[in-house]
Amino acid sequence: MGSRPSAVLVLEDGTAFRGEAYGAVGETFGEAVFTTAMTGYQETLTDPSYHRQVVVQTAPHIGNTGVNDEDDESDRIWVAGYVVRDPARRASNWRATGELEERLRNEGVVGICGVDTRALTRHLRERGAMRAGVFSGDAASLDVAELRERVLASPPMVGANLSAEVSTPKPYTVEPVGEHRYTVAALDLGIKRNVARRLAARGVRTHVMPASSTLDDLLAVNPDAVFISPGPGDPATADHAVELARSVLQRRIPLFGICFGSQILGRALGFGTYKLVYGHRGINQPVLDRITGKVEVTSHNHGFAVDAPLDRRVATEFGDVEVSHICLNDNVVEGLRCFDVPAFTVQYHPEAAAGPHDADYLFDRFAELVEANR
Repeated sequence: MGSRPSAVLVLEDGTAFRGEAYGAVGETFGEAVFTTAMTGYQETLTDPSYHRQVVVQTAPHIGNTGVNDEDDESDRIWVAGYVVRDPARRASNWRATGELEERLRNEGVVGICGVDTRALTRHLRERGAMRAGVFSGDAASLDVAELRERVLASPPMVGANLSAEVSTPKPYTVEPVGEHRYTVAALDLGIKRNVARRLAARGVRTHVMPASSTLDDLLAVNPDAVFISPGPGDPATADHAVELARSVLQRRIPLFGICFGSQILGRALGFGTYKLVYGHRGINQPVLDRITGKVEVTSHNHGFAVDAPLDRRVATEFGDVEVSHICLNDNVVEGLRCFDVPAFTVQYHPEAAAGPHDADYLFDRFAELVEANR
């Protein structure tokens, strides 16, 4: 890599990993997390759920397929910082329209390369996700203790209310492919574009609504169902979305939530949420669908989870609820199913454009739920 400026990644516990600048030169702060995906880095970078996170790629070779005009999941890169071991010298893919590093530089994303990402990942697995800073150029030469103080002054993810920062400022509509069958009001807490595409393939017109939307705003589009999107931050701060979900449940409007949306429904049903030690991120996470008995390989990006019993139905204000999906790595709740109101959620990402696509059928399940409650 040779001529690159020096860079250093400093964790809040004082551990430092030295490397070279990748992308923009400067300094940035966020929660250091690792993702095990070997493909789909453009989806990761543009996923609003990674807002304020310094993403570590466990796959060693990044940038080989460049970037293109089709794979973005939002209008911009959202990661706070980017950590890779071995950046590709040049893109080599027929779909590429540019180089990854140039895109990072143009959008001001401060990154670091040449880092032992295996050692860094093991450190985060053993000690948990934590605040971090990436410093390149002149800042990289400062004393690590001084840089650590800057990291400790940055805000933690616990207590972070980030939905409004990533949500659409005004409503927009994604039309169905082919015949219009259903209308869905989607509360945008950090939605990815492929959600609306997967719904459109099933004849759904999706009205994407800002995070600040009221129940009247949602009802104004005369929805057959409501969708609560993925998004970043601590679900314990999302009181407005929780109250909105409760209002939807009270009216028995079909509801489907993904990731952050699953945590929102969990809170609306009376369950708590908690922060995972290092979270689930990547595209190789095994999940058991208790309804079908099948194990799915799924895409995850969550640092929080719902605290609900795994071994029984639970009586709630809205009737009986059970955990419908669990992660086979650690028994974390990965989905909820309501029996007395038309609602269900999953904690992982059936809309993952880069794959795997084992869970794409959940959009069919949503369509069937809507049809059954028309």
